[in-house]
Amino acid sequence: MGRQRHKRKNSHVVIVTSDSVDVGMKQFRIRPWVLQMIIFILCIIIGALIGFIVYENETWDQGSVQKTEEQEALAVLEGEKEVLEQEKADLEIKIAELNETVQILSETVNQKTQNEELLTEQLNKQSIPTECPLTGSATMEEAAEGDPMCIFSGTTGSMVVATAGGTVIAVNDDGEYGHNVWVDHGNGYVTIYRNQGEVKVKQGQTVRQGNTLMMITDENSKLGYQMMKDSAYINPMELLNISG
Repeated sequence: MGRQRHKRKNSHVVIVTSDSVDVGMKQFRIRPWVLQMIIFILCIIIGALIGFIVYENETWDQGSVQKTEEQEALAVLEGEKEVLEQEKADLEIKIAELNETVQILSETVNQKTQNEELLTEQLNKQSIPTECPLTGSATMEEAAEGDPMCIFSGTTGSMVVATAGGTVIAVNDDGEYGHNVWVDHGNGYVTIYRNQGEVKVKQGQTVRQGNTLMMITDENSKLGYQMMKDSAYINPMELLNISG
């Protein structure tokens, strides 16, 4: 029989010592594959720790960058907010100024409207023949026949005046009174003045209330005064404002 060969098994000895006197030195035999497994596991653990540390550092760096960007964005937003608040304040001031201007304009327009209404009222009053057609003292009577007429008896030198503002539309000879002057007041009213005195106006002339139309002379001191409304004769007494 041949000699049997025994394969030698390799092993590693681990010696554990202690500073304590009571504890002796201990030896452990560890097979190579066990030691290799331990080293392998330790390498994995160390690699994992290194990877975790690197990951944490990158995550921290990214978080820091993100936080910095957020802070910068927040600062930009704060700046824009301040600008918008300033613009808002400026707009509120401008709106207040505009409101004040509108108020002033509104008051001005209202005042102008009131003035125009007052002026229109005054012009309308001046266009209605209500005043006496003769200056100075005079007597008056109504004509008994024909179209309504008021007959005034004045004194030499008295003036025949327009009883309202208007336009002289006719100056004619009058068989009974000598002359007649027609004034259109532009509102449907026409007044007629009949006298033999000296005529002071011409056809087409614009007159105001109280302007002289004729002057009474010695030849005839009577004034015939008539009034028409919308082309129809009316009694002048209905509008005449005579005092005294």
